[in-house]
Amino acid sequence: MTPTFANIHSRFKLNGTHFEHEELKEVAYSLVKEGAYFQRSTGEFLLNWLDDHAVVLVKTSGSTGTPKTIEIHKQAMVNSAMATAHYLGLQPGDTALHCLPTDYIAGKMMLVRALVLGLEIDVVTPTSQPVFDYEKSYRFCAMLPMQMQSSLGYLHHIDILIVGGSPVSKALTAAIQNLKTKVFATYGMTETVTHIALKLLNNGVKNAYFETLPDVTISQDERDCLVIEAPKVASERIVTNDIVKLQSTHSFEWLGRYDNVINSGGLKLFPEQIEAQLKGKIKTQFFIASEADDTLGERLILVLEADHTTLEVSVFEGLGKFEIPKNIYAVSQFVMTETGKIQRKKTLDLIK
Repeated sequence: MTPTFANIHSRFKLNGTHFEHEELKEVAYSLVKEGAYFQRSTGEFLLNWLDDHAVVLVKTSGSTGTPKTIEIHKQAMVNSAMATAHYLGLQPGDTALHCLPTDYIAGKMMLVRALVLGLEIDVVTPTSQPVFDYEKSYRFCAMLPMQMQSSLGYLHHIDILIVGGSPVSKALTAAIQNLKTKVFATYGMTETVTHIALKLLNNGVKNAYFETLPDVTISQDERDCLVIEAPKVASERIVTNDIVKLQSTHSFEWLGRYDNVINSGGLKLFPEQIEAQLKGKIKTQFFIASEADDTLGERLILVLEADHTTLEVSVFEGLGKFEIPKNIYAVSQFVMTETGKIQRKKTLDLIK
């Protein structure tokens, strides 16, 4: 039987202590009134979760549009937690590490999974290099790619790690190949109550495809963009702007964003794929975009967060003829979202 949001699992622990409903409310009040900045958002969410309302308000990241606040049904969050547990084999009493900010859906869902599944969750400061008990082993954790990068020497303390928020670079993927930790890339969004698909990145698996969680089916629209039907977490079909290659109704390869695709001389170029090849070779933040070209229609450009545009020619070794940028621009500071993602269009406006 699927749990409901009204109940706290008997095996749930927060920082080593089990709390009943009213006790957890008191803890949440204390975090809001006296806690550090990240503890206040944790307390606020727990108070929202423990109230009598069937929905919570969640902020979207704003990486592909204007940030907004949407309503999500608590039962949808419960259903998402159950689907993740089924896919990853999480059990009551498993330990979990929470190092994400609770302001956004990924951080909120770590707490929901603990409450619903009966996990023993430790909450630490959500910094770019999380500091946790390195003598302790954790069954489950979620991180951003930059957190995973800075924690490579400690990931062996974690059995299962899911990573999302931005693509994992080829260099970082190569760095985790010999870890005993199972590392999964996630695909999802606020509207789908975090991830609806996972892709194993290591443990000897070379798989370009994401696999959907239980009760999720996928298709494509006329643009080749992903269409998601996940009735247990979203009441309506979701049409995305993510161009994919379908393997089946339950697996796909992510190619890039429809709104970022560059049509250069009739050839479709996916900036995200080119960026993945350049990561590790360029030391500053950067992204691939395009500008108008009288002959090609659009030509590829590279935008650097820097004061100059000088790069070694060797940076572009391995790229195809049409993947090499025709122009390089420098912007002293990129325009970013609250969650640390580049706002490409706003940043491009700075070079016009």
